[in-house]
Parts: sequence; C-alpha cells; structure tokens
Amino acid sequence: MKIYNHIACKLCEYEAKLATYIPQGGNWQNIPDTVHDKRLDSIRTTGGRTTYYGRLRWDKPSYTIATYFNRVPNGCNIHPEQNRILSNREAARLQSFPDDFVFKGSKASQFKQIGNAVPPLLARFVSTLIKPHLQSYNFIDLFAGCGGLSEGFIMNGFNLIAANEIDANIMMTNEFNHSKYAPKENFILGDITKQDVQQHLFDACQDTQIDVIVGGPPCQGFSYAGWRNPNDKRNQLFREFVSVVCHIKPKFFIMENVPGILTMKGGETIKEIIAAFSEVGYHINTPIKLKAEEYGVPQKRRRVFIIGSLDSSVELAKPTPLFSDEVPSLPKCINVKDAIGNFPPLLDGEGEIEADFSFAEKSAYDRLMLKEIDFDEFYKICKCGT
Repeated sequence: MKIYNHIACKLCEYEAKLATYIPQGGNWQNIPDTVHDKRLDSIRTTGGRTTYYGRLRWDKPSYTIATYFNRVPNGCNIHPEQNRILSNREAARLQSFPDDFVFKGSKASQFKQIGNAVPPLLARFVSTLIKPHLQSYNFIDLFAGCGGLSEGFIMNGFNLIAANEIDANIMMTNEFNHSKYAPKENFILGDITKQDVQQHLFDACQDTQIDVIVGGPPCQGFSYAGWRNPNDKRNQLFREFVSVVCHIKPKFFIMENVPGILTMKGGETIKEIIAAFSEVGYHINTPIKLKAEEYGVPQKRRRVFIIGSLDSSVELAKPTPLFSDEVPSLPKCINVKDAIGNFPPLLDGEGEIEADFSFAEKSAYDRLMLKEIDFDEFYKICKCGT
C-alpha cells in the first residue's frame, strides 16, 4: 500500500537537544534549569500550559494538533518514542483523516491545513444528528479549508456539490481529494465576500437541491489561543455565511467554531450570530459543544457546532459520547498507540511524500483509516473490546 505525507520536519539542533530531555508524557518542566531561552524562561516565570514542549503518551489521546506542530515549544508535538516531531501523516491520523487523503501545497501550508481542520470523524458524528430529518443529502462547504467537514459528511453518505476556500494552497488539497465527488469547477477559489465569488457558488448549485450548508468561518478572533479581538474583521465573516444560507435556503446549516465563540463579548457574539440566522428564517438549536475524543478522534479537541433548520418543529437528538475513559459501558477513547503505533519509524527530518509500506499488524483504527472497514464496523470492534 501507499503511505502519503509521512515526513517529519527537521528540527534545529537546539530543539532536537531539548526533545531528548522530555520523557513520554513530559513537558517543559522536565527540561533542566541550566537550559535557557527567552520562551522557556517566560513559561517558567508565568507557569505555562503543560502541553508546551510536550511529548505524547502512547496510552492517551493526543492533545490538540495546532497549526505549528512542526516545532517543539508550540505544543505536545514530540513523538512518544522517537526523537522527532510528528510527521504530517501522523498528525493527520490524530485528526482522523483517512490514509488516502493527500495533503498538497507548501510545507507551511500543510501544517496549517492539518492543524486548522475539523476532524472528519467529529464532522461525521455531527452529520448523524441531522441525517434522520433529511430525504436527500446534498451539501456545500463554505470556508472549507482542506475539507475536514466535507470528508466527515462524505463518510456518512452525504453528497458534496460545491466548496469555497480563499487560500489557493489549501484549495489544492481539497480539490485533489474531493474532485471525485464534485466537478472541479465547483471548487470555487476566492473571497466569499466578493459578489462574483458568491454568484459562482450559486451557479454551481442552481440545478441541484441543496439540503445542507456547512462551514467554519475563520475562528482566530474567537480563539482562546489567539488574541480574542472583538474588532477582528474575521469575526464578521459569519455574515457572509448567513448571506449564502439566506439565498440558497437549505433545510439545515451547520456552522463550526471554537468554544471561545460562546463567551466572546460576554456572550453577546453568539447571540448576534443566532439572531442573524433567525432573521432569515432559521430555528437555531442550542449550540453543541463536543469533545473530539468522545467520537472516535484520537485527540483532545473541543469544537462548537451551531445547527439551524428551516423547520422549527425539528428536534435533534442530544449528542451522547461514543467513547469514554470514565464510563465503563463505553469503549475506551482511541489513543496515540492505536492511531500511529504501527507506522514506520522515522529519523528527524526523514520521510517521503509517497512511500510503499505494509502494516505488520493493524489496530481497528488502522483498518478504519485504511478504509478496510467503515465506522459502524470499527465501532462494533471497539465495543467488543470493552
């Protein structure tokens, strides 16, 4: 079989040395006091997150895969055993992208694509909440990124009709992987605030009933990891999402974002978003805050989903976890060992865009990512292990 993007970014000599001090599950606190740099000293003084300068544990889900997982200081990005950063493929596995999903574009862009994506298995679960209320399953993806939301919906039998993204490198990945589901001309590159880009999107959909619009307007202004600037213009891009929803009138829309959106401006931002959708005729369910590891993703990641429906009588099922490390009746959360433990070893800076590889043994998660089994069979296997 082929394995794609299994490349570990080369560490500088200093960061490679730092990594040697950090044991599995360790972090900046394990680095000797004799080692100094500006960032490290600042964290020691203020007490930084325990994920900084972190090495993953085999027996737990990973921490959030962020956009700069190619650096030691930026998070918990060090391989559990090997003295290197996660490869792009390993990070994609922890995000739940299947193995045939190929990342294109520059190295920097690939880090951004993987780190910013919605985990496909989390998106797959969200799609199950609305699927019982639909007779057909056509959807479009706005602010689509590399296609994590689309990938999850496709996993659950939804039909991608069109996608929009402003970044050419990122759209290259989306189109490469998803043009087998929709015509290439329906992968619309451009700024959704521009009238001609919106019109292109409307033209792509004009002969097709659109049942769902999904998307994740840029979240930097809402993010706890960012500046949380209420004046950030990116915080207003949700209005373009509303505009497209108003024009196309799908049965449902699903808007994804970070948990910080719920507390921005003391809760006024989420009220503003809900009011904007209500004004164009949508009933808004209480925003859903999900933990990715509870839905099959081998990663601790929190996301919020705002779901609206044209039919005010629709009552969505309450999300209940599928996996848990605390509830004995549920399968254990997928851990790092399950996700990447059978991958071929790499040295720091090694790897290839495409390589031949045969798994000596396979976890259930390996088989899911290889598309040997679907999610339902994967879950049955996991439940039998409880």
